[in-house]
Amino acid sequence: MSATPGPLHWGIVGGGILGMTLALRLRQAGHAVTLFEGAPSLGGLASAWQLGDVTWDRHYHVTLLSDRHTRALLRELGLEGEIEWNETRTGFFSGGRLIPLSTSLDFLRFPLIGPLDKARLALTILYASRIRAWKRLERVSVEAWLRRWSGANTFERVWLPLLRSKLGEAYRETAAAFIWATIARLYEARRSGLKKELFGCVRGGYARVLDRFAQRLEREGVTLRLASPVARVVACAGGGLTLEHPDGRVESFDQVVLTVAAPRAARMAGSLSADERARLEGVRYVGIVCASLLLRRPLAGFYITNITDPGLPFTGVIEMSALVDPRHFGGRTLVYLPKYVAPDDPLLDLADEELRASFLTGLRRLYPDLLDADLVAFRVSRVRQVFALTTLHYSDRLPPLTTSVPGLHLVSSAHVLNGTLNVDATLRLAESAARGLLSPARRATLPPY
Repeated sequence: MSATPGPLHWGIVGGGILGMTLALRLRQAGHAVTLFEGAPSLGGLASAWQLGDVTWDRHYHVTLLSDRHTRALLRELGLEGEIEWNETRTGFFSGGRLIPLSTSLDFLRFPLIGPLDKARLALTILYASRIRAWKRLERVSVEAWLRRWSGANTFERVWLPLLRSKLGEAYRETAAAFIWATIARLYEARRSGLKKELFGCVRGGYARVLDRFAQRLEREGVTLRLASPVARVVACAGGGLTLEHPDGRVESFDQVVLTVAAPRAARMAGSLSADERARLEGVRYVGIVCASLLLRRPLAGFYITNITDPGLPFTGVIEMSALVDPRHFGGRTLVYLPKYVAPDDPLLDLADEELRASFLTGLRRLYPDLLDADLVAFRVSRVRQVFALTTLHYSDRLPPLTTSVPGLHLVSSAHVLNGTLNVDATLRLAESAARGLLSPARRATLPPY
């Protein structure tokens, strides 16, 4: 990896997977690197926490066979051999009942749409999986594209509930590139595997991955500053930049990378141009309220249960124990109940007790025999800015990697094009961005998808 002339001191703001990977690559290129994270631990959206007596991921994550960037990092950390691979099952909750949709036979029996609509749905997925020139999909809405290829009935009965579950009413502003990226990732997993939903997790979850990653960063010589938020980045008259902390501390760097959400980057960097600020502030985000439940009993054995019935307080059921051996959870069942919301949704401010009552009531609609005594632990994660909406012409409106402020660079999840934020997409962005940062001729270019 070619480096910029002479060793520089880089400051990276944001200790998620993106910031950690950038820090590693810049340090490996011979530069001094200090990584700042406002939370007391690394990982960002991939961080782990305590649920009862179990330590596991704060949000649900999975590795696909086709996730080559994730697998490459795990190999580099000595953890690829620790992935446990399992075939999973998918279900739908529709019409008040659970419906399996994992096999070809399940698809033929799927009651929501008829034979002709099923054929059109299958062709839509096949066609999307073969599209390579995705840019044109930013020019058409996801609704118009799906109605055209799958038909009105399939859109209303299958696609629309799924879009609303992930995007809320913001689906109306979302480009077709969003659904293309989602289909392409899952289809590639089957193409690279055994035509099955074969997913994997590292034993110990991301707590183990992040611990190993942090050890690697420290061994390489990266300075880690945890519980160290940054308030502002200011350009110095004589060159370089300073990072200002809320407590008044100031630190100087040759180069700075902000990996925070786009609107926050606009607030932190006061010297950006009006155009850059407008581009950052124009990025729209989807937030999440995600409940983690530890249960004494399994549910239906579906890794993912998609919900098409209205009126439920969450948008899906992720039964992690259908993927990960329950022995990792003390023989119990780990379940995630996500609800994707707008960043200003009142649900993000609802008390844990109210969310618990609402989510458990909703869960009993799917599993009427679930008892209060089955619940061991309940905890809620709230994040206002999880992923950026792939609005029409999205990539044309993003700011470039390198800003008009000398030495200041922006690399955030907003640069993960087409709305499929996951660990592998984040790592792909990080590796591409690192190459750009280390090559002055490429700095002004947006990392390719």
